[in-house]
Amino acid sequence: MADLLLREDAAGVATLTLNRPTARNALSLALLDALEEMLAALAVDRAVKAVVITGAGPGFCAGHDLRELTQARNDPDRGQAFFETTMARCAAVMQAVARFPKPTIAAVNGIATAAGCQLVASCDIAIADPHARFCTPGVNIGLFCATPAVAVSRAVPRRDALEMLYTGELYDAAYAARIGLVNRVVGEGEALHEARTLAVRIAERPASVVQGGKAAFLRQEGQKLHEAYADASRVMVEQLLAETSKEGIGAFLDKRAPAWPQD
Repeated sequence: MADLLLREDAAGVATLTLNRPTARNALSLALLDALEEMLAALAVDRAVKAVVITGAGPGFCAGHDLRELTQARNDPDRGQAFFETTMARCAAVMQAVARFPKPTIAAVNGIATAAGCQLVASCDIAIADPHARFCTPGVNIGLFCATPAVAVSRAVPRRDALEMLYTGELYDAAYAARIGLVNRVVGEGEALHEARTLAVRIAERPASVVQGGKAAFLRQEGQKLHEAYADASRVMVEQLLAETSKEGIGAFLDKRAPAWPQD
């Protein structure tokens, strides 16, 4: 299972590489298990400040493993139990990415379809290669990409999400950037480098501030306006009382680099 998902740590950043290149890194049940286990470990690893997710070979992630799903149709229940397990596991992994306590960045090096597009949308930030392509192709094979729709519809405007879902067509990286599915498109072969560079810059910020801020950001998304402001104000007060902001503000006023306290 370990070979399905590679991990490389450097400068406070963990890079996770989906490692099924011959299958365009399709999310088999074993790969989903490996991702879920790795995310749980990274969440409590104090040395890791940010996570980059990418794919081995020419593709980022081609979604669910259709061969594996098709094989399950031979089960006595026509695959129902396996389908339910797979969808539940995938939903758990996508929520783990979306709610991960540290910043997550997708380095989209190639095609990202169906659950692969869902994975991109679930990350906090996405950097794309110019050859990356994005698609929710379920309608082309008799399915509606209902689970990818959850993440995609939260990342892009409603009408753009529905166009992707209704047509099942491939969209290029420039289009993905225009609708906000990715933050930006970089030079050919540079997506991983740019994602890691950005992750390192983030990792250099105080972890308690970044992680506390992400938690507050996620909370306010589900709150009413007055609740969001009340919660955000409480967070600001807590951070103003902390030594980290005392040092940061003092360094700014003194025109010097901050010496951050240990998190």
